[in-house]
Amino acid sequence: MRALAKTSAAPGLELIDAPEPDCGPDDVMIRVLRTGLCGTDLHLEQWDEWAASTLHVPQIIGHEFFGEVARVGANVSSVRVGQRVSGEGHIVCGECRNCRAGRRNLCIRTIGIGVNRDGAFADYVVIPATNAWVQPDDMDPDVGAVFDPFGNATHTALSFPIAGEDILVTGAGPIGVMGAAIAKHVGARNVVVTDISDYRLALAKAAGADRVVNVSRDRIADAQRELGMREGFDIALEMSGHSAAVEEMLANMNHGGRIAMLGLPAGPFAIDWGRVITHMITIKGIYGREMYDTWYAMSAMLQSSGPLEHAVRSVITHRFPAEEWQQAFDTARSGECGKVVMDWS
Repeated sequence: MRALAKTSAAPGLELIDAPEPDCGPDDVMIRVLRTGLCGTDLHLEQWDEWAASTLHVPQIIGHEFFGEVARVGANVSSVRVGQRVSGEGHIVCGECRNCRAGRRNLCIRTIGIGVNRDGAFADYVVIPATNAWVQPDDMDPDVGAVFDPFGNATHTALSFPIAGEDILVTGAGPIGVMGAAIAKHVGARNVVVTDISDYRLALAKAAGADRVVNVSRDRIADAQRELGMREGFDIALEMSGHSAAVEEMLANMNHGGRIAMLGLPAGPFAIDWGRVITHMITIKGIYGREMYDTWYAMSAMLQSSGPLEHAVRSVITHRFPAEEWQQAFDTARSGECGKVVMDWS
């Protein structure tokens, strides 16, 4: 089978001919139709310090995918051959305290598909049957391939009650744009999105944001005044991982404001803890998706809202055949894009 793999401890990837993976008794083998490119994949391709300390070569990468079940293990009854599925990329131990309590997204022994074991940038991928999320037969493969980042956006946006609230989203990458769309779907009053890329801010505006702010030129406080907001933002979704974004976000929060933080910073940075304390601001870290409440919420929202489905689909700006993986990676790295999808069909 075709597979995009890290074959040596150095920058770059190779499209290789690899053996099909074995399907264990509790697993499903999926014929991959579409995959989404993630920032994690860019780190692995570039072979930065994090990648070198995390991934063991040789290994197939990729964790955002949609496909058709080609084989099921002997013990599997919840998934059938021929069904269309997306995959939860975090494999949990099932035995730690959090797993046994039903908090699987907090498993202390989580293994990442495409990071700690062979992934989905291939014709076939094998995952535990419990990680397969069965999709409707008519699911758009492109949309099915971005359920992983859509899940990150859903987990972040729904961390606090947002109906009727004023929402600030810092970072207009694909997850930030989807987070803004979810906030409007749920009934937020005002949704303001910030970034330094006019290209990505245009995507956020098209997905339903009430205001977009290029913080290299303008200030969030000005957008508040334009919207008639007499107080600060009630809830913020931090998607950028940049210290300057966090600083300005904190400066524009209402007393008692709540912040859900998904963006991973490149390193430690200072926070005005005096403001956090005296303004009684709640900060919650977000990672991945809640298994599997987030997945139920994603499916239900898409099934009930054509505009939200359109907004999610609009985030996908570039599509490439798998053989053009280098161009796909270059496009994703350029920043002049939304979500980049590769076609393996």
